[in-house]
Amino acid sequence: MTTSHWPDHLLTLDEWDALPEDNSRHYELVEGVLFVSPKPAPLHQRAMYRLTAQLDDQLPDELTALPDVEITVEAAYPATIRAPDVVVTHAQRAEANHARLDADDVILAVEIVSPGTKRTDHVTKLAEYSEAGIEHYWVVDVTAPTTVTAYRLVDGVYEIVADNAEPFSLSEPTPLTIDPTRLTSRR
Repeated sequence: MTTSHWPDHLLTLDEWDALPEDNSRHYELVEGVLFVSPKPAPLHQRAMYRLTAQLDDQLPDELTALPDVEITVEAAYPATIRAPDVVVTHAQRAEANHARLDADDVILAVEIVSPGTKRTDHVTKLAEYSEAGIEHYWVVDVTAPTTVTAYRLVDGVYEIVADNAEPFSLSEPTPLTIDPTRLTSRR
């Protein structure tokens, strides 16, 4: 039997980068601590890809929506790397094809709540992303009815600008109409 060697210390950004690629789980680095969780369930994945498509179809050419991209929330030791379910960034940054985006590159970060991530998505990441200066943050809850809570950074603090289970429109970060009912339904 092969034994996995798990880190027994806080990881540096270089050590994070040196970890072997493993797509069997979801990995994040939080203040140097490796966090491992199961891959998202099918409904979560459906919502992730459908929201990415809804966003990308409405964004101007200079912006793009991407699923499951790592972002550097804090590069200094101990580093924090998050992997939001969806991000909106400048198309030019995406086309540069770096291993991850810097928080400064992220216009919108979206987390979809999974079992075991509710507090992390609603409290911890809310604080981390606001401290990193990410202007827009959304939390999607796929528990029926599917809801989208949209936040905008105002004077360093997130304020709710939408909290809906029905279709809604926003003017920022660009004019968007989002239909939460279409994120998890079959068609």
